[in-house]
Amino acid sequence: MAVQPFSIKVPKKVLDDLHTRLARARFPDEVEGAGWDYGTNLDYMKELVDYWQNKYDWRKHEAELNKLAQFKAKVDGVEVHFIHERSKNPNAKPIILTHGWPDSFYRFHKITPMLTDPEKYGGKAEDSFDVIVPSIPGFGFSDRKAMTNSAVADLWVKLMEALDYKRFTAAGGDAGAIVTKYLASTYPTEVTAVHLTDVGYPTGQEDFSTMSKAEQAFAGSIKEWWMKEGAFNMIQSTKPQTLAYALNDSPAGLAAWIISMIKSGADGDKVDEAFGGRDELLTNIMIYWVTQTIGSSIRRYAEEAKAAYGEGGRAPKASKPSKVPAAIALFPRESQFPREWAERSLSVKRFTKMPRGGHFAALEVPEVYANDLRESMRELTTK
Repeated sequence: MAVQPFSIKVPKKVLDDLHTRLARARFPDEVEGAGWDYGTNLDYMKELVDYWQNKYDWRKHEAELNKLAQFKAKVDGVEVHFIHERSKNPNAKPIILTHGWPDSFYRFHKITPMLTDPEKYGGKAEDSFDVIVPSIPGFGFSDRKAMTNSAVADLWVKLMEALDYKRFTAAGGDAGAIVTKYLASTYPTEVTAVHLTDVGYPTGQEDFSTMSKAEQAFAGSIKEWWMKEGAFNMIQSTKPQTLAYALNDSPAGLAAWIISMIKSGADGDKVDEAFGGRDELLTNIMIYWVTQTIGSSIRRYAEEAKAAYGEGGRAPKASKPSKVPAAIALFPRESQFPREWAERSLSVKRFTKMPRGGHFAALEVPEVYANDLRESMRELTTK
């Protein structure tokens, strides 16, 4: 497998076209005093689009991203974009970090140097990592090929093998957590330990009689959440192509759709802060815009639904728990699942309720996330 260096170089005409579209954005009306009750707030969007058009500097962030060692490689015929930052420590542990939706490989850009050079950030040299952060196919600068989480896990093992890592650790959140779970359950020889910030949700088809009271309460809260916030999942799992026309054509529409999801896990109206800042939020949206991958990224939901439920309309039975040691970092603005829910699918050795942060903790509170990841892997991999 040939690995080629890669740098992000967005053509000027793409940025000029974006600027024109932002200038011509046609905003809808809004129910007076609605705030965020009906979805992404109008005043917020007008302010964001103005900032995006007149103050945000893509070239600045493009240059920052290009400071990271980026590559592309064909893995099983799929072109995969990835960051591969090596530690100066020859004994560094390899770790593969997997993002989710609506984020991207950008989720982990802040913590990458904290893992490769922990001493610089108050850590210990023995906690160093070689960091690999791929863009899931269908996202960013990888091929626009929608793949299921299990297929992505298969791809990651082949990528790590090609990079000469026979054994490695893994971490992730959102869909990246599910990919990481598949790595642990399917490849226990290759994967030595995993770290997750969420572990998946009840589907409503579980046998409640086998669930603890805490699990039943968690399932109830998830059912309520899906009723209030789950429209994105339903349409992306059933009619992603219909949605893709609007999101691929309108930058304001793309931003509003992504922001609506981020807002659901924010601290009140602090949407920008939930993603680490306004520039971070826009850089992530830009990655979708300049690569035109919003369609393929949401199509993954449909592929996953087909694989999971098939024609029968029922989810498959849960597999036996993985034996790979697992650490859970449960941030306070994530869904608060009990330990026993995680233990249904994982060999949980460490379960930590974090002091602050939410769904995008690696961006919002990178030091907190990186510290727990380093401590967890030291505990789980030290014999």
